[in-house]
Amino acid sequence: MDAQMNGLLGARRNEDIALDLMKFVAMTTGYGRTQSGGVGFQGGGAAAKPEEFASHLLELYGKCLDAVSAKK
Repeated sequence: MDAQMNGLLGARRNEDIALDLMKFVAMTTGYGRTQSGGVGFQGGGAAAKPEEFASHLLELYGKCLDAVSAKK
């Protein structure tokens, strides 16, 4: 069991990597936010309601997870 745990401590799951990627993209581009300034472009359009903003982030997370999974 210790050997399994040591192997897991050094490796990151695709879900964790995708979450970090999603955070980076969302923060640097303003993805899904309202019209207040983001760097670069408004990826995916601006969200008018919190529910729309959450939907945009979930969509972005799915795209990030797909990209990370395709790399391995």
